[in-house]
Amino acid sequence: MKVILTEKITKLGNIGDTVEVKTGFARNYLLPNGKAMRWTRENVALFEAKKAELQARQDAAKKTAESNVDAVKNAKLYMIRQAGDTGQLYGSVSTRDIARMLKEVANVNIESAQVLLGSPIKSIGAFDTKIALHPDVIVPVKVYVAQTQDEIEALVAGKVLTFGTKKVEEETAEKAEDKKAEKAETNESEKKSEEKSENAE
Repeated sequence: MKVILTEKITKLGNIGDTVEVKTGFARNYLLPNGKAMRWTRENVALFEAKKAELQARQDAAKKTAESNVDAVKNAKLYMIRQAGDTGQLYGSVSTRDIARMLKEVANVNIESAQVLLGSPIKSIGAFDTKIALHPDVIVPVKVYVAQTQDEIEALVAGKVLTFGTKKVEEETAEKAEDKKAEKAETNESEKKSEEKSENAE
C-alpha cells in the first residue's frame, strides 16, 4: 500500500515521504496511529496544507523525547524472574515488559515497539538494548534479569552468575565430539567390512 508518512519513522522514511508498505502494517499500525495517510491526490494536497502543523508536532515530540533521556538512562531496569538450574527463565522478558517497567521506574510512556530488543530475553544476566524515544533520540540501556535482588546487585556490580550452564555446554560439546568420533569409527569399520565382502566375492 502506498502511504504518506505524517511523522519520521525509523527505517521507513521522513515526514512527507511517500512509501510502499505492507497493507497489514498500514492498516494495523500506521493509519490507526496517525503515523501515515493513504496516498491519494486529495491526501497529498491535505498533507501539504497540514505540513507545517505536522512538522511542529514532530519537533515537539523530539523535544519531549530529549527531555526524557536522563530519566531513561538512569532507570533501574531490574527484572526478578523465576529460572531453572541452568539460568534459563520460565517464560521470557519481552519488549512489553521493558516498556511497562520504564513507565513504573522512570514514569516514561513508550510503546513496546520503541524497545529495540531484537529477540526476547530467555536467561538470567545483564542485557544491552536501546530505547527509541523518537527516531532521532535513541538511548542505550541495560536490563538486568535475575531470580533475587541479591543476584541483581551482583550483576550490577559486574559479577558473573554461574548456573552450570557452561558445564552443560561443555558436556554437550564433548558429547558431540564423542558422537562424531564414534560415527567416524562406525563408518570406517562398515567400509572395511564392505571391502572384505567384496574381496571375498
